[in-house]
Amino acid sequence: MSSDFPAYAPSEEHELLRRTVRELADAKIAPFAAEVDEESRFPREALDALVANGLHAVHVPESYGGAGADALATVIVIEEVARACASSSLIPAVNKLGTVPVLLAGSEELKKRFLAPVARGEAMFSYALSEADAGSDAAGMKTRAVRDGGHWVLNGTKMWITNAGVSQFYTVMAVTDPSAGARGISAFVVEAADAGVSFGPKERKLGIKGSPTRQVILEDVRVPADRIIGEPGTGFKTALATLDHTRITIAAQALGIAQGALDFAVGYVQERRQFGRPVADFQGVQFMLADMAMRLEGARQLTYHAAVKSERAMRGERVADLTLVSSACKALASDVAMDVTTDAVQLLGGYGYTREFPVERMMRDAKITQIYEGTNQIQRMVIARQLLK
Repeated sequence: MSSDFPAYAPSEEHELLRRTVRELADAKIAPFAAEVDEESRFPREALDALVANGLHAVHVPESYGGAGADALATVIVIEEVARACASSSLIPAVNKLGTVPVLLAGSEELKKRFLAPVARGEAMFSYALSEADAGSDAAGMKTRAVRDGGHWVLNGTKMWITNAGVSQFYTVMAVTDPSAGARGISAFVVEAADAGVSFGPKERKLGIKGSPTRQVILEDVRVPADRIIGEPGTGFKTALATLDHTRITIAAQALGIAQGALDFAVGYVQERRQFGRPVADFQGVQFMLADMAMRLEGARQLTYHAAVKSERAMRGERVADLTLVSSACKALASDVAMDVTTDAVQLLGGYGYTREFPVERMMRDAKITQIYEGTNQIQRMVIARQLLK
């Protein structure tokens, strides 16, 4: 084997980015994480810190004023922010989710108009696909868009929209041809300032309380025809292609939450003493830590592998197994995050169950990663279909 065989690992630049984001998150984001959770308020401190350091939407290409970071770099940013505060990690994650449809299928004019403000930190971008009766069955949506001269008129209610009311821009999926099923769905850019756009009350949630989740209500919203993303009828295809890329960012969030819980648990068991010895001396505790670390690193490697494939696909390469690996890393990483955070609470004993320590928050935050952007049951169906087709 050649001595210059490339290491299967992130580059030096990726690791430098990790250190930079971790230092920023520890200094500017982590100190507010408990308060953000307790008060269920948007993490404005995190947004300001991320924007000031150009880390709020690193995936936006340089041609539209962004940093032009690759998919692996974006994963690392989300992972390190989530290690400090899961709610805050939804700033870079949802900015990517909202903008990927524009990147994949939008006109050049649409990209220039809407990506540049996001790159500058002047706007955030959310994604509106789900509805009350169209979650896992997203193709069953009822939101309609009807052509009226030079505009499309949108009516409907979108559900479970992350950062709704904070984001200025929304990728909205709506039915334009009811007779065509999934092929009759189109995608549009809607602005919060458009007449007829309003938001429901904030959902009262188990976790990620700092990221507002609200309905986006569309009442006779007139959207200029040039704000359609791609051709009419291609919206659902764009939505599915988007999720192939953005499920990986949810895996990244799950990794960060799990890493934060593991790091805290390791420190705790080294300091906590029982029976005259540090708890870390007991073999049962050591086995728990080892299992947590093994599962977490396995999920991390699959997620990074998927991120590399995502980057190749975004650059125009046909990556046949992107759907499979993106679903696999999302399901695995989120299941691991739930296991690791639960074990972290167990390792802290009664203290872990209190709000005096962060692991109970991390356990609550981890749960949503098994649910949104496709439940893990849906991910298993996707994986099986990819294997059997």
